[in-house]
Amino acid sequence: MKDHGRRIIFVNRFYHPDHSATAQILTDLAEALAAAGWAVTVVTSRLCYDDPSVRLADHDECGGVAIHRVPTTSLGQMGVAGRLVDYCSFYVAALVALLRHARRGDIIVAKTDPPLMSVIAALVARVRGARLVNWLQDLYPEVAGELGVAAMRGPAGRALRLLRNASLRSAAINVVIGERMAERLVAEGIAANAIAVLPNWADDEVIRPVARAEVSLRRIWGLDHQFVVGYSGNLGRAHDSDTIVKAALLLRERSDIVFLMIGGGHESAKLATRVQAAGLGDRFQFQPYQPRDLLVQSLAVADVHWLSLYPALEGLIVPSKFYGIAAAGRPVIAITDPDGEIARIVDREGCGIVVAPGEGAKLARAIEALAGDPPRLAAMGRAGRALIDRDNGRSASLARWSALLDSLPT
Repeated sequence: MKDHGRRIIFVNRFYHPDHSATAQILTDLAEALAAAGWAVTVVTSRLCYDDPSVRLADHDECGGVAIHRVPTTSLGQMGVAGRLVDYCSFYVAALVALLRHARRGDIIVAKTDPPLMSVIAALVARVRGARLVNWLQDLYPEVAGELGVAAMRGPAGRALRLLRNASLRSAAINVVIGERMAERLVAEGIAANAIAVLPNWADDEVIRPVARAEVSLRRIWGLDHQFVVGYSGNLGRAHDSDTIVKAALLLRERSDIVFLMIGGGHESAKLATRVQAAGLGDRFQFQPYQPRDLLVQSLAVADVHWLSLYPALEGLIVPSKFYGIAAAGRPVIAITDPDGEIARIVDREGCGIVVAPGEGAKLARAIEALAGDPPRLAAMGRAGRALIDRDNGRSASLARWSALLDSLPT
């Protein structure tokens, strides 16, 4: 490993060994840069996303990356107020840590957990003479406003947007994960040449197509002879699940079709309650998050995966779980705005079906059609994998990130 001669500091609330999606892609990038000779530091919390009882070590080193974990509160399970306290505690602790570690010429990469982290990072970059890169996984406060936080639609939300936009204008570059998100920022007055579109990726060396007969989890979970409609990952407030319930009700007589939920999230427990109340308990199976080393198996259990996003959130969030599904060679049913980020990709690549939220009958017909047409199912899966091999594999995506960072002036 050569000495690259440059230092980079990432800041995000979650990092390895946490297995949330943002933590995993950050780990991929940080370790790749460390292997290329960068001096890499990550400022993160001591928490794990799905287990608030965990407290990780204050300092660690993994994959050549120096990990500095700061103390924060852990009140997220108490609702919006608890999460707000958690965010504020991280802002303060991260500010102190960044001021301690950053120095002139460093690159600070701020992700968006917690929201508006770019504001804190911009302040540190200015004080320390560092370069700021914002890595935007979502856009706040707009997301909060669309999800019903009334204050974010009024003067407070406008004030936060002004602060956020000022931090974006101060950055060397703002990395967004979709074209619709770039369009949103340009509409906010951010210069197009200060925006780079770098979608998230899948670890295509680990996640690969696995034949149905070779998926041991199908047997373990009693799904050997079922057509499995799967969901993998976080099911949150931004994700429509009403449409899948409507489709399941219409398909309740099809005992060969099962809906598999792997993961968790705010809406997952609510969905389980609704499923039981609707008498669909035997049509749905719920499994917890699976370890990363089992991801190739867990993604292969489903014959087709669904993902969703409310149309009002297009350009604010991108369902990046799409890339893992495509890497596994499985088709996607995108329950989204037909002109949404993932819908555009699905239509262009022919790797699945798009259904608008609320169209339960159309979704039910699509599931039945796919269940009865294995060749079409396989062709869609191959199209998704071809996209990953061409554009969104891990190595190619990390190389684009490396080239972008190398291009920033010292």
